[in-house]
Amino acid sequence: MTVFSFRVYMFLGTLLLMAAVAPAQSHRDPFTQSEVDEIRDTSWQPQLRLGLYVKFARARLVAMEQMRSDPKTKDRPRQTHDKLDEFLLIYDELNDNIETYIDRKDDIRKPLKTIIEADVDFKGRLRTLKEAADVPAEEVSQYEFSLTNTLDTVTTSLQDHRKLLVEQEEAAKHRKKSDTKPYGNSSE
Repeated sequence: MTVFSFRVYMFLGTLLLMAAVAPAQSHRDPFTQSEVDEIRDTSWQPQLRLGLYVKFARARLVAMEQMRSDPKTKDRPRQTHDKLDEFLLIYDELNDNIETYIDRKDDIRKPLKTIIEADVDFKGRLRTLKEAADVPAEEVSQYEFSLTNTLDTVTTSLQDHRKLLVEQEEAAKHRKKSDTKPYGNSSE
């Protein structure tokens, strides 16, 4: 291999690397700086932290609905797509945090009840958008995949969150039973 061909390969490799990194760099963080600060301040408080994720996710859906109902909105399909993506990024963070708290064996029954209520609300809002009859097909086509993906994620997560709540309730019952056992009784 000549020095010239080596340089060509290096140049092409660099271009490929830059092309692969560019989309990752353009990916925008869905949180504002104040939201990041709020989340950081609640890292060891599952009820507060999970509640913030619910609040931020709901805010994105409300903002999307407001944007969609504003007749002055420009590029509604692109903005709808972007808001759905922001919502899903936040919702995925919510689910990641739930997993973290489960791994730490935290009792998250209270926040799970709030999350399940929010899941039902989110699913309803997303379904309303999906079933909107007054939206032109060419507009829907620009965010349909994102909407379907988001709706599927919320639907699956709702089922998972309900199952997890049942598991958490069961674990709490077992903890109570073991806490109320008389000392010296090893019959179980």
